[in-house]
Amino acid sequence: MKILITGGTGFIGKQVADQLLRTGTVALEGDAPRPISKLVLFDPFPGEHVWTDPRVEVVAGDIADPQTVERVAESVEIVWHLAAVVSSAAEADFDLGMQTNLSGLTNLLETLRAIGTRPRVVNASSYAVFGGELPHTVTDATALSPKTSYGTQKAIGELLVADYSRKGFIDGRNLRLPTIAIRPGKPNKAASTFVSSIIREPLRRLPAVCPARPDTLVFVSSPRSACEAMLRAMNLSDRSIGPERTIPLPGLTVSIAEMVAVLERVAGPEAPQYIEWKPDPQIQRIIDSWPLRVDASRARALGFATDRNFEEIVRAHIEDEAVPRWWRK
Repeated sequence: MKILITGGTGFIGKQVADQLLRTGTVALEGDAPRPISKLVLFDPFPGEHVWTDPRVEVVAGDIADPQTVERVAESVEIVWHLAAVVSSAAEADFDLGMQTNLSGLTNLLETLRAIGTRPRVVNASSYAVFGGELPHTVTDATALSPKTSYGTQKAIGELLVADYSRKGFIDGRNLRLPTIAIRPGKPNKAASTFVSSIIREPLRRLPAVCPARPDTLVFVSSPRSACEAMLRAMNLSDRSIGPERTIPLPGLTVSIAEMVAVLERVAGPEAPQYIEWKPDPQIQRIIDSWPLRVDASRARALGFATDRNFEEIVRAHIEDEAVPRWWRK
């Protein structure tokens, strides 16, 4: 079986790839396990610490380039589409966001349509498809109402994946992801990047900037939960998913102040001192437009789970990223 992960050298792509390589097989619901013969990690940047496993091929390229995508998608049976220009970057550079988030997805879908074998596609979406005046709890029936270019591009992407599935070109499913925290690595250009950095950096006694008010609420999920959701979505059969191709995932609603309190509880009273509170009205506006509570009952019924509390997320990050614990006596 050949598998393609776009955005494959990003942190979620790497986690999905690692799980696949450890297992060595793919067991789709209702089918016997099949061995993985090729795993293509496609990304504009080659990335670091990528496997030397003979099953892995790392390809650097542009998701909007038809010839490159045609080559990496040849004979593919499963695709995780994770490639994206993140929120603030897509807002600042409209053309770049459209090229990657919309033209890139369209190019991928047209390539898979031409293959003619109805490959399974897991598309990473976002709760940025909502914005503005929202109900207390977002449900499956809440109308899409993006207030950013990124959210608009993700909303269009959900509709395209659903329609290509309805037409029988692909077997697609959209995963609507909460803000992922705590991301490893360095801050990126996502509006929500501070949600990770205000925990990640102080854990290592490095400075971090928080552009949002302490009372700001965010809807979050851990990298572990996101990776498990990616694998679960791939495993589920067409019959289990049903005609509604978008699955809003569960998460935790937590304030920035509560997150910092957990940081202090886990890493000591010195840790929050590494956070510089520097308000940014544009970032605050974007974050405030996103939903805070989600009815994810359908996802839970399909077997998707989330983290129990934010402290569990922090401790998982410490374990997964081998964060030094030199602050402990």
